[in-house]
Amino acid sequence: MEISNSETQLHFVQVEMVKCESCGLTEECTLAYISRIRERYNGRWICGLCIEAVKYEVLRSEKLITTEEALNRHVDFCKKFQSSIGETEDPISVVGRILRRSLDSPRSTPSSPVRERRQTPLIRCESCFSSISQ
Repeated sequence: MEISNSETQLHFVQVEMVKCESCGLTEECTLAYISRIRERYNGRWICGLCIEAVKYEVLRSEKLITTEEALNRHVDFCKKFQSSIGETEDPISVVGRILRRSLDSPRSTPSSPVRERRQTPLIRCESCFSSISQ
């Protein structure tokens, strides 16, 4: 069996380090991905975490806003956050530290007695959707 030259050639994808214009996170991405993101966000490059935050900002807004407006709100939020923590730490590390602290801290107990609630099991109905039995 003969293998042609085109089948044995490896395709190398060019990658580039790019810094998020919102949070400052640096990622290694393909040039095609970078250009797709810049097309969607008016020439700005933002990381995947900030993309999700912008989508959430559009959804949670009481009035209909554009993606550009949501991005501007998110960038403003990130700038305020970064100014509150200082320039020595990146926001991702700070959020991770806050999350670890909240997971490590003991749960507070309520001061008033709470009635014990009976947990209802999840069961399958005929349509294969979960439902709660009552």
